[in-house]
Amino acid sequence: MAEEKKSAGADSSLLLSAVKRTHRVFVHQRRVRVLAAALAGQLPPSAAVLDIGCGDGTLASLIAQARPDISIAGVELLVRADCRIKCSPFDGSTLPFSADSVDVCILVDVLHHTTDVRILLREAARVTRKNVLLKDHLSENVLDQLTLRFMDWVGNRPHGVALPYNYQSRAQWNAHFAACGLETASFTTQLPLYPALFSAVVGRHLHFIALLQKAAQR
Repeated sequence: MAEEKKSAGADSSLLLSAVKRTHRVFVHQRRVRVLAAALAGQLPPSAAVLDIGCGDGTLASLIAQARPDISIAGVELLVRADCRIKCSPFDGSTLPFSADSVDVCILVDVLHHTTDVRILLREAARVTRKNVLLKDHLSENVLDQLTLRFMDWVGNRPHGVALPYNYQSRAQWNAHFAACGLETASFTTQLPLYPALFSAVVGRHLHFIALLQKAAQR
């Protein structure tokens, strides 16, 4: 029995390693390039930017290359020694910065990994002077939910990332924005994150970028 468990564990580890390698080659590298270009184009001139949940800083570093006029730093639950940008630790719910201390807060595929999206979104609204730039998912039906769960598992399970699968509909997102004192300045689902063959299955309307601003500024 012990040998069977050991063998099953080894098989699982090999599967996750294979999934991780495949995802990086066929999905991750293109996705990061497309997102960096899309996000860089939304930032105001000479902005001080905070990337919340920056990971290893790859995305933020590409944004900085595209926009040398901005400054960008990050926060992460566990700061990686090889992070490509300046990164500070935080507890996942409270940002260690004063109110109105940056121009833009970026949240890229972070909020659906929380159990309550408003907690961190409200913190981003508190810390920013101008905008919150959000990339996340839309789930309007059962097929969307199942597709997003599969994508999340493939992209994040090999890295040990928590997977609460907390996807929101457009109406739910709008309610969250309003509750956090934010309004939508722009919203798009036109993100060519994947090659055509993959996009027909996992692209569709499932991904969005929203540029949000404090309601009082309008």
